Amino acid sequence: MASRVLMLACLAMSCSVILASDPSSLQDLCVADSNSPVLVNGLVCKDPKLAQPHDFFFSGLHLAGNTSNPVGSRVTPVTVAQIPGLNSLGISIARVDYAPWGINPPHTHPRATEILTVLEGRLEVGFVTSNPENRLISKILEKGDVFVFPKGLVHYQRNVENWNAVAIATLSSQNPGVITIANSVFGSKPKISADILAKAFQIDKKVVYNVQSKF
Repeated sequence: MASRVLMLACLAMSCSVILASDPSSLQDLCVADSNSPVLVNGLVCKDPKLAQPHDFFFSGLHLAGNTSNPVGSRVTPVTVAQIPGLNSLGISIARVDYAPWGINPPHTHPRATEILTVLEGRLEVGFVTSNPENRLISKILEKGDVFVFPKGLVHYQRNVENWNAVAIATLSSQNPGVITIANSVFGSKPKISADILAKAFQIDKKVVYNVQSKF
């Protein structure tokens, strides 16, 4: 009896792991049909016979992103929205440009693990483990270094030099999603009550109003 319970427990754990990532493709091609009115978890496939080379192609990662913004960085994503042929393949990529001392602010990808490779410059990177430990794991990366951000954990990057930096991020989802912490908390629509944020962050409501005004 005990062995049977153990076997069922292992099976349940295996199933949960399988369901925790993008579903595997059951055919060679599943090019996203953006015009389909059908709503599914992902995107509907168009007829494979109608697939064209441009469905699997994107040009632009050789171009530097415009980092003239308050945080000093720019992400150029290449997800299923840019390459329809990524549909059901469980992978995407992005270029990240950083101005001198620019940051890619604390954020999370709810559907993907990220592997970051530094192409130019030096970056401070880090992620924070979940409650209650909230441990910061950080490191300075040099050109050619690679760092992994586990799925769903809050992470960031910062350029630590007086010149531009560039990195490439690969993600384990065709649509990894991104939740930038400051934008979500202080820039939600409608706004989260200042009373709630003041208590959560242990700050005065005037500070909350001031921060909210920036988003």
